[in-house]
Amino acid sequence: MADFDLGDLIADQLDKVLQFQDLTGIENLSVCRDVLQRHNWNLEVAVQEQLNLYEGRPSMYAQDSRVRPPPVVDETSTRIYFSPPGSSGGGGFFSYVFSLCYNLVTSILQLIFAIFRRNVRPVSVDPIQDVMNFIHAYNEQYGTNHPVFYQGSYSQALSDAKQELRFLLVYLHKDETQEVDQWCRNTLGDPEVVRYVNTHTLFWACNIKSGEGYKVAEALKAGTYPFLAVIVLKDNRMTIVGRMEGIPSPTELLARLQTIIDNNEINLIQARQERAERSATQSLRQQQDQAYEESLRADQEKDRRREEERLAREAEEAREREQLNAIEMEIQRIKMEKERTVEKVPSEPEPTNPDACHLQIKLGERTVKRRFLLSHTIQDVYHWIFSQPDSPANFEITTSYPRRILYPSVEILSLLKAGLTHREVLHINDLDD
Repeated sequence: MADFDLGDLIADQLDKVLQFQDLTGIENLSVCRDVLQRHNWNLEVAVQEQLNLYEGRPSMYAQDSRVRPPPVVDETSTRIYFSPPGSSGGGGFFSYVFSLCYNLVTSILQLIFAIFRRNVRPVSVDPIQDVMNFIHAYNEQYGTNHPVFYQGSYSQALSDAKQELRFLLVYLHKDETQEVDQWCRNTLGDPEVVRYVNTHTLFWACNIKSGEGYKVAEALKAGTYPFLAVIVLKDNRMTIVGRMEGIPSPTELLARLQTIIDNNEINLIQARQERAERSATQSLRQQQDQAYEESLRADQEKDRRREEERLAREAEEAREREQLNAIEMEIQRIKMEKERTVEKVPSEPEPTNPDACHLQIKLGERTVKRRFLLSHTIQDVYHWIFSQPDSPANFEITTSYPRRILYPSVEILSLLKAGLTHREVLHINDLDD
Protein backbone atom coordinates (compact mmCIF):
# COMPACT_ATOMS: atom_id res chain seq x y z
CA MET A 1 0.00 0.00 0.00
CA ALA A 2 1.36 3.42 -0.94
CA ASP A 3 2.18 5.99 1.67
CA PHE A 4 -0.93 7.94 2.55
CA ASP A 5 -1.27 10.79 5.02
CA LEU A 6 -4.63 10.33 6.77
CA GLY A 7 -4.14 13.65 8.53
CA ASP A 8 -4.83 15.49 5.26
CA LEU A 9 -8.51 14.44 5.35
CA ILE A 10 -11.37 15.39 7.60
CA ALA A 11 -13.34 12.62 9.34
CA ASP A 12 -16.14 12.53 6.73
CA GLN A 13 -13.66 12.32 3.83
CA LEU A 14 -11.65 9.58 5.54
CA ASP A 15 -14.82 7.56 6.10
CA LYS A 16 -15.72 7.91 2.40
CA VAL A 17 -12.22 6.79 1.38
CA LEU A 18 -12.56 3.64 3.49
CA GLN A 19 -16.10 2.98 2.20
CA PHE A 20 -14.92 3.45 -1.39
CA GLN A 21 -12.07 1.00 -0.74
CA ASP A 22 -14.56 -1.53 0.65
CA LEU A 23 -16.94 -1.13 -2.28
CA THR A 24 -14.31 -1.29 -5.04
CA GLY A 25 -11.55 -3.40 -3.51
CA ILE A 26 -8.87 -0.89 -4.52
CA GLU A 27 -6.00 -1.39 -2.07
CA ASN A 28 -4.21 1.91 -2.70
CA LEU A 29 -5.83 4.55 -0.48
CA SER A 30 -4.26 7.35 -2.52
CA VAL A 31 -6.07 6.07 -5.63
CA CYS A 32 -9.33 5.91 -3.65
CA ARG A 33 -8.83 9.48 -2.49
CA ASP A 34 -8.00 10.73 -6.01
CA VAL A 35 -11.11 9.11 -7.52
CA LEU A 36 -13.33 10.63 -4.83
CA GLN A 37 -11.73 14.05 -5.29
CA ARG A 38 -12.42 13.90 -9.03
CA HIS A 39 -16.08 13.22 -8.21
CA ASN A 40 -16.28 16.00 -5.60
CA TRP A 41 -16.43 13.40 -2.81
CA ASN A 42 -19.71 11.96 -4.14
CA LEU A 43 -19.34 8.34 -3.01
CA GLU A 44 -22.26 6.98 -5.05
CA VAL A 45 -21.08 8.55 -8.31
CA ALA A 46 -17.46 7.52 -7.72
CA VAL A 47 -18.37 3.88 -7.02
CA GLN A 48 -20.72 3.73 -10.00
CA GLU A 49 -18.03 5.17 -12.26
CA GLN A 50 -15.55 2.57 -11.04
CA LEU A 51 -18.00 -0.27 -11.59
CA ASN A 52 -18.80 1.01 -15.08
CA LEU A 53 -15.14 0.72 -16.04
CA TYR A 54 -15.42 -3.05 -15.82
CA GLU A 55 -18.11 -3.01 -18.51
CA GLY A 56 -15.81 -1.22 -20.90
CA ARG A 57 -18.01 1.86 -20.93
CA PRO A 58 -16.19 5.12 -21.66
CA SER A 59 -15.29 7.05 -18.54
CA MET A 60 -15.16 10.79 -18.18
CA TYR A 61 -11.72 10.27 -16.62
CA ALA A 62 -8.77 8.41 -18.07
CA GLN A 63 -8.37 5.31 -15.93
CA ASP A 64 -7.23 1.75 -16.50
CA SER A 65 -10.48 -0.14 -16.93
CA ARG A 66 -8.77 -3.50 -17.38
CA VAL A 67 -8.15 -3.96 -13.65
CA ARG A 68 -11.19 -4.18 -11.42
CA PRO A 69 -10.85 -6.05 -8.11
CA PRO A 70 -13.98 -7.52 -6.58
CA PRO A 71 -16.01 -4.94 -4.70
CA VAL A 72 -15.95 -6.95 -1.48
CA VAL A 73 -13.57 -9.35 0.20
CA ASP A 74 -14.57 -12.97 -0.35
CA GLU A 75 -13.66 -15.22 2.58
CA THR A 76 -15.92 -18.11 1.55
CA SER A 77 -13.94 -21.17 0.56
CA THR A 78 -16.94 -23.23 -0.54
CA ARG A 79 -20.16 -22.73 -2.44
CA ILE A 80 -23.29 -24.28 -0.99
CA TYR A 81 -25.41 -25.66 -3.85
CA PHE A 82 -28.98 -26.65 -3.21
CA SER A 83 -30.64 -28.98 -5.65
CA PRO A 84 -34.36 -28.59 -6.29
CA PRO A 85 -36.67 -30.35 -3.81
CA GLY A 86 -37.81 -33.82 -4.79
CA SER A 87 -34.49 -34.80 -6.34
CA SER A 88 -34.23 -37.94 -4.18
CA GLY A 89 -35.39 -41.32 -5.52
CA GLY A 90 -35.37 -42.55 -9.11
CA GLY A 91 -37.34 -39.76 -10.69
CA GLY A 92 -35.60 -37.23 -8.54
CA PHE A 93 -32.21 -38.60 -9.50
CA PHE A 94 -32.93 -38.31 -13.22
CA SER A 95 -34.29 -34.82 -12.62
CA TYR A 96 -31.15 -33.92 -10.73
CA VAL A 97 -28.92 -35.33 -13.52
CA PHE A 98 -30.98 -33.46 -16.08
CA SER A 99 -30.63 -30.26 -14.06
CA LEU A 100 -26.87 -30.66 -13.87
CA CYS A 101 -26.63 -31.32 -17.58
CA TYR A 102 -28.93 -28.42 -18.33
CA ASN A 103 -26.90 -26.07 -16.19
CA LEU A 104 -23.64 -27.35 -17.71
CA VAL A 105 -24.86 -26.90 -21.26
CA THR A 106 -26.30 -23.49 -20.39
CA SER A 107 -23.01 -22.38 -18.83
CA ILE A 108 -21.03 -23.59 -21.88
CA LEU A 109 -23.36 -21.80 -24.27
CA GLN A 110 -23.17 -18.65 -22.16
CA LEU A 111 -19.36 -18.85 -22.18
CA ILE A 112 -19.27 -19.29 -25.96
CA PHE A 113 -21.74 -16.47 -26.37
CA ALA A 114 -19.64 -14.27 -24.10
CA ILE A 115 -16.47 -15.03 -26.09
CA PHE A 116 -17.97 -14.14 -29.45
CA ARG A 117 -20.28 -11.40 -28.24
CA ARG A 118 -18.06 -9.86 -25.55
CA ASN A 119 -19.40 -6.39 -26.15
CA VAL A 120 -23.03 -7.46 -25.82
CA ARG A 121 -23.45 -6.85 -22.11
CA PRO A 122 -26.21 -5.18 -20.13
CA VAL A 123 -25.32 -1.55 -19.62
CA SER A 124 -26.48 0.20 -16.48
CA VAL A 125 -27.67 3.71 -17.24
CA ASP A 126 -29.35 4.09 -13.85
CA PRO A 127 -28.52 1.44 -11.21
CA ILE A 128 -31.39 2.48 -8.96
CA GLN A 129 -33.85 2.24 -11.84
CA ASP A 130 -32.56 -1.27 -12.63
CA VAL A 131 -33.36 -2.30 -9.06
CA MET A 132 -36.78 -0.61 -9.07
CA ASN A 133 -37.66 -2.27 -12.40
CA PHE A 134 -36.82 -5.67 -10.93
CA ILE A 135 -38.87 -5.03 -7.79
CA HIS A 136 -41.85 -3.92 -9.91
CA ALA A 137 -41.59 -6.97 -12.18
CA TYR A 138 -41.16 -9.33 -9.23
CA ASN A 139 -44.22 -7.93 -7.46
CA GLU A 140 -46.30 -8.24 -10.62
CA GLN A 141 -45.29 -11.86 -11.21
CA TYR A 142 -44.95 -13.25 -7.68
CA GLY A 143 -46.83 -10.80 -5.47
CA THR A 144 -45.64 -8.83 -2.49
CA ASN A 145 -45.23 -11.76 -0.10
CA HIS A 146 -41.42 -11.59 0.14
CA PRO A 147 -38.74 -9.93 2.27
CA VAL A 148 -38.57 -6.18 1.94
CA PHE A 149 -36.41 -5.30 -1.05
CA TYR A 150 -33.81 -2.59 -0.57
CA GLN A 151 -34.73 0.21 -2.96
CA GLY A 152 -31.34 1.48 -4.02
CA SER A 153 -28.17 0.54 -5.84
CA TYR A 154 -25.83 -2.22 -4.72
CA SER A 155 -23.22 0.28 -3.58
CA GLN A 156 -25.87 2.13 -1.56
CA ALA A 157 -26.93 -1.13 0.06
CA LEU A 158 -23.32 -1.95 0.95
CA SER A 159 -22.83 1.52 2.37
CA ASP A 160 -26.02 1.39 4.45
CA ALA A 161 -25.26 -2.11 5.75
CA LYS A 162 -21.84 -0.92 6.83
CA GLN A 163 -23.20 2.26 8.36
CA GLU A 164 -26.05 0.49 10.19
CA LEU A 165 -23.88 -2.53 11.10
CA ARG A 166 -26.28 -5.03 9.58
CA PHE A 167 -25.93 -8.13 7.43
CA LEU A 168 -26.54 -7.58 3.71
CA LEU A 169 -28.27 -10.45 1.93
CA VAL A 170 -27.77 -10.18 -1.85
CA TYR A 171 -30.13 -12.06 -4.15
CA LEU A 172 -29.36 -12.32 -7.87
CA HIS A 173 -32.35 -13.39 -9.95
CA LYS A 174 -32.29 -15.14 -13.32
CA ASP A 175 -35.54 -15.67 -15.19
CA GLU A 176 -34.31 -18.73 -17.14
CA THR A 177 -33.45 -20.73 -14.02
CA GLN A 178 -35.42 -23.95 -13.62
CA GLU A 179 -38.06 -23.88 -10.92
CA VAL A 180 -37.36 -20.20 -10.22
CA ASP A 181 -41.10 -19.67 -9.81
CA GLN A 182 -41.18 -22.31 -7.07
CA TRP A 183 -38.20 -20.63 -5.38
CA CYS A 184 -39.77 -17.19 -5.44
CA ARG A 185 -43.21 -18.26 -4.29
CA ASN A 186 -42.41 -21.05 -1.83
CA THR A 187 -39.01 -20.12 -0.42
CA LEU A 188 -38.77 -16.33 -0.62
CA GLY A 189 -42.48 -16.15 0.12
CA ASP A 190 -42.28 -18.40 3.18
CA PRO A 191 -43.48 -16.44 6.24
CA GLU A 192 -40.58 -17.63 8.43
CA VAL A 193 -38.06 -16.73 5.73
CA VAL A 194 -39.66 -13.32 5.30
CA ARG A 195 -39.64 -12.68 9.04
CA TYR A 196 -36.05 -13.83 9.54
CA VAL A 197 -34.62 -11.95 6.55
CA ASN A 198 -36.45 -8.74 7.47
CA THR A 199 -35.31 -9.00 11.08
CA HIS A 200 -31.65 -9.81 10.54
CA THR A 201 -30.62 -8.37 7.17
CA LEU A 202 -30.92 -5.71 4.54
CA PHE A 203 -32.24 -7.56 1.49
CA TRP A 204 -30.97 -6.37 -1.89
CA ALA A 205 -32.01 -8.08 -5.12
CA CYS A 206 -31.71 -7.52 -8.84
CA ASN A 207 -32.11 -9.35 -12.15
CA ILE A 208 -28.80 -10.23 -13.81
CA LYS A 209 -30.28 -9.18 -17.16
CA SER A 210 -30.00 -5.57 -16.02
CA GLY A 211 -26.75 -3.66 -16.01
CA GLU A 212 -26.69 -3.35 -12.23
CA GLY A 213 -27.46 -7.03 -11.66
CA TYR A 214 -24.90 -8.12 -14.24
CA LYS A 215 -22.15 -6.04 -12.65
CA VAL A 216 -22.91 -7.41 -9.19
CA ALA A 217 -22.98 -10.98 -10.54
CA GLU A 218 -19.54 -10.43 -12.07
CA ALA A 219 -18.21 -8.85 -8.88
CA LEU A 220 -19.52 -11.64 -6.64
CA LYS A 221 -18.53 -14.36 -9.14
CA ALA A 222 -21.99 -15.86 -9.17
CA GLY A 223 -22.16 -19.26 -10.88
CA THR A 224 -25.54 -20.91 -10.42
CA TYR A 225 -28.86 -19.17 -9.88
CA PRO A 226 -30.72 -18.27 -7.78
CA PHE A 227 -27.63 -16.86 -6.08
CA LEU A 228 -27.47 -15.60 -2.49
CA ALA A 229 -24.52 -13.96 -0.73
CA VAL A 230 -24.28 -12.77 2.86
CA ILE A 231 -22.02 -9.76 3.33
CA VAL A 232 -21.03 -8.18 6.63
CA LEU A 233 -18.51 -5.71 7.99
CA LYS A 234 -15.44 -7.64 9.12
CA ASP A 235 -12.10 -6.10 10.03
CA ASN A 236 -13.47 -2.81 8.68
CA ARG A 237 -14.06 -4.38 5.24
CA MET A 238 -17.33 -5.50 3.71
CA THR A 239 -16.76 -9.24 3.42
CA ILE A 240 -18.67 -12.15 1.87
CA VAL A 241 -19.11 -14.62 4.71
CA GLY A 242 -21.52 -16.99 3.02
CA ARG A 243 -22.93 -17.83 -0.39
CA MET A 244 -25.68 -20.16 -1.56
CA GLU A 245 -26.54 -21.29 -5.07
CA GLY A 246 -29.47 -23.27 -6.31
CA ILE A 247 -32.94 -23.77 -4.88
CA PRO A 248 -32.98 -24.52 -1.16
CA SER A 249 -36.16 -25.27 0.71
CA PRO A 250 -37.33 -22.70 3.28
CA THR A 251 -35.97 -24.92 6.07
CA GLU A 252 -32.59 -25.33 4.38
CA LEU A 253 -32.34 -21.62 3.64
CA LEU A 254 -33.20 -20.63 7.21
CA ALA A 255 -30.73 -23.14 8.66
CA ARG A 256 -27.93 -21.89 6.41
CA LEU A 257 -28.70 -18.22 7.08
CA GLN A 258 -28.88 -18.78 10.83
CA THR A 259 -25.53 -20.58 10.80
CA ILE A 260 -23.84 -17.83 8.79
CA ILE A 261 -25.33 -15.02 10.88
CA ASP A 262 -24.66 -16.74 14.21
CA ASN A 263 -21.04 -17.41 13.23
CA ASN A 264 -20.45 -13.83 12.15
CA GLU A 265 -22.55 -11.85 14.61
CA ILE A 266 -19.36 -11.37 16.62
CA ASN A 267 -18.06 -9.15 13.81
CA LEU A 268 -20.95 -6.73 14.23
CA ILE A 269 -20.62 -6.86 18.02
CA GLN A 270 -16.95 -5.96 17.73
CA ALA A 271 -17.74 -3.22 15.22
CA ARG A 272 -20.40 -1.77 17.53
CA GLN A 273 -17.94 -1.84 20.42
CA GLU A 274 -15.29 -0.15 18.29
CA ARG A 275 -17.77 2.50 17.18
CA ALA A 276 -18.88 3.03 20.77
CA GLU A 277 -15.25 3.37 21.82
CA ARG A 278 -14.54 5.75 18.94
CA SER A 279 -17.67 7.71 19.79
CA ALA A 280 -16.69 7.84 23.46
CA THR A 281 -13.15 8.84 22.51
CA GLN A 282 -14.46 11.47 20.12
CA SER A 283 -16.91 12.73 22.74
CA LEU A 284 -14.12 12.86 25.32
CA ARG A 285 -11.88 14.64 22.84
CA GLN A 286 -14.65 17.11 22.06
CA GLN A 287 -15.18 17.70 25.78
CA GLN A 288 -11.45 18.14 26.25
CA ASP A 289 -11.29 20.46 23.26
CA GLN A 290 -14.28 22.40 24.59
CA ALA A 291 -12.70 22.60 28.05
CA TYR A 292 -9.45 23.69 26.46
CA GLU A 293 -11.22 26.31 24.35
CA GLU A 294 -13.09 27.59 27.40
CA SER A 295 -9.87 27.66 29.42
CA LEU A 296 -8.13 29.38 26.54
CA ARG A 297 -10.93 31.95 26.26
CA ALA A 298 -10.79 32.49 30.04
CA ASP A 299 -7.02 32.96 29.88
CA GLN A 300 -7.40 35.29 26.92
CA GLU A 301 -10.06 37.24 28.82
CA LYS A 302 -7.76 37.47 31.83
CA ASP A 303 -4.93 38.61 29.57
CA ARG A 304 -7.26 41.15 27.96
CA ARG A 305 -8.35 42.50 31.33
CA ARG A 306 -4.77 42.59 32.57
CA GLU A 307 -3.75 44.42 29.43
CA GLU A 308 -6.62 46.89 29.83
CA GLU A 309 -5.68 47.41 33.47
CA ARG A 310 -2.03 47.87 32.52
CA LEU A 311 -2.90 50.39 29.83
CA ALA A 312 -5.28 52.21 32.21
CA ARG A 313 -2.62 52.21 34.91
CA GLU A 314 0.01 53.50 32.52
CA ALA A 315 -2.39 56.16 31.28
CA GLU A 316 -3.16 57.20 34.86
CA GLU A 317 0.53 57.26 35.71
CA ALA A 318 1.16 59.35 32.62
CA ARG A 319 -1.60 61.77 33.65
CA GLU A 320 -0.15 61.97 37.15
CA ARG A 321 3.30 62.62 35.74
CA GLU A 322 1.89 65.32 33.51
CA GLN A 323 0.11 66.87 36.47
CA LEU A 324 3.25 66.69 38.60
CA ASN A 325 5.27 68.16 35.77
CA ALA A 326 2.70 70.91 35.35
CA ILE A 327 2.74 71.63 39.10
CA GLU A 328 6.53 71.61 39.13
CA MET A 329 6.64 73.93 36.16
CA GLU A 330 4.11 76.20 37.84
CA ILE A 331 6.18 76.22 41.04
CA GLN A 332 9.28 77.11 39.07
CA ARG A 333 7.40 79.81 37.19
CA ILE A 334 6.09 81.35 40.44
CA LYS A 335 9.55 81.12 42.00
CA MET A 336 11.12 82.96 39.10
CA GLU A 337 8.33 85.52 39.13
CA LYS A 338 8.85 86.08 42.87
CA GLU A 339 12.54 86.62 42.22
CA ARG A 340 11.74 89.18 39.53
CA THR A 341 9.13 90.85 41.75
CA VAL A 342 11.71 91.57 44.47
CA GLU A 343 13.19 94.20 42.18
CA LYS A 344 9.84 96.01 42.10
CA VAL A 345 9.60 96.39 45.90
CA PRO A 346 10.53 99.92 47.13
CA SER A 347 13.06 100.38 49.93
CA GLU A 348 11.74 100.23 53.47
CA PRO A 349 11.68 103.73 55.14
CA GLU A 350 13.18 104.40 58.50
CA PRO A 351 10.97 103.84 61.55
CA THR A 352 11.25 107.50 62.45
CA ASN A 353 10.03 108.69 59.07
CA PRO A 354 6.83 110.69 59.75
CA ASP A 355 5.32 109.44 56.47
CA ALA A 356 5.96 105.80 57.33
CA CYS A 357 3.05 103.37 57.58
CA HIS A 358 3.71 100.43 59.87
CA LEU A 359 1.92 97.35 58.58
CA GLN A 360 1.31 94.09 60.39
CA ILE A 361 0.51 91.50 57.77
CA LYS A 362 -1.11 88.16 58.64
CA LEU A 363 0.66 85.76 56.25
CA GLY A 364 -0.55 82.25 56.89
CA GLU A 365 0.47 81.13 60.38
CA ARG A 366 2.86 84.00 60.89
CA THR A 367 2.66 87.76 61.11
CA VAL A 368 5.24 89.87 59.34
CA LYS A 369 5.93 93.56 59.72
CA ARG A 370 6.95 95.99 57.03
CA ARG A 371 7.08 99.74 56.68
CA PHE A 372 5.96 101.61 53.62
CA LEU A 373 5.56 105.28 52.90
CA LEU A 374 2.01 106.51 52.74
CA SER A 375 2.83 107.61 49.22
CA HIS A 376 3.63 104.03 48.22
CA THR A 377 0.85 102.18 46.44
CA ILE A 378 -1.11 99.11 47.32
CA GLN A 379 0.66 97.55 44.31
CA ASP A 380 3.98 98.02 46.12
CA VAL A 381 2.59 96.23 49.18
CA TYR A 382 1.38 93.42 46.92
CA HIS A 383 4.82 93.07 45.30
CA TRP A 384 6.52 92.77 48.71
CA ILE A 385 4.02 90.18 49.96
CA PHE A 386 4.24 88.18 46.70
CA SER A 387 8.05 88.13 46.91
CA GLN A 388 7.88 86.27 50.24
CA PRO A 389 8.73 82.58 49.82
CA ASP A 390 5.64 81.39 51.69
CA SER A 391 3.14 83.76 50.14
CA PRO A 392 0.29 82.37 48.04
CA ALA A 393 0.52 82.70 44.29
CA ASN A 394 -2.93 84.21 44.06
CA PHE A 395 -4.23 86.20 46.98
CA GLU A 396 -6.17 89.25 48.11
CA ILE A 397 -5.26 91.94 50.65
CA THR A 398 -7.96 93.10 53.08
CA THR A 399 -8.14 95.40 56.07
CA SER A 400 -9.02 94.02 59.48
CA TYR A 401 -11.98 96.14 60.53
CA PRO A 402 -14.00 97.28 58.81
CA ARG A 403 -13.09 94.68 56.24
CA ARG A 404 -12.19 96.21 52.90
CA ILE A 405 -10.49 94.61 49.90
CA LEU A 406 -7.45 96.65 48.99
CA TYR A 407 -6.11 94.27 46.36
CA PRO A 408 -6.96 93.37 43.72
CA SER A 409 -8.47 96.69 42.77
CA VAL A 410 -9.40 98.40 39.55
CA GLU A 411 -7.55 101.56 40.54
CA ILE A 412 -4.03 101.63 41.90
CA LEU A 413 -4.16 103.84 45.01
CA SER A 414 -1.55 105.06 47.41
CA LEU A 415 -1.74 103.86 50.97
CA LEU A 416 -2.96 107.27 52.02
CA LYS A 417 -5.72 107.41 49.42
CA ALA A 418 -6.65 103.81 50.26
CA GLY A 419 -7.48 105.07 53.77
CA LEU A 420 -4.53 103.57 55.62
CA THR A 421 -2.98 105.35 58.58
CA HIS A 422 0.37 105.09 60.25
CA ARG A 423 -0.44 101.70 61.76
CA GLU A 424 -2.59 99.07 60.11
CA VAL A 425 -3.23 95.34 60.26
CA LEU A 426 -3.72 93.64 56.90
CA HIS A 427 -4.88 90.09 56.11
CA ILE A 428 -3.75 87.90 53.21
CA ASN A 429 -6.40 85.51 51.85
CA ASP A 430 -5.34 82.67 49.52
CA LEU A 431 -7.75 82.75 46.59
CA ASP A 432 -6.72 79.21 45.47
CA ASP A 433 -7.51 77.62 48.81
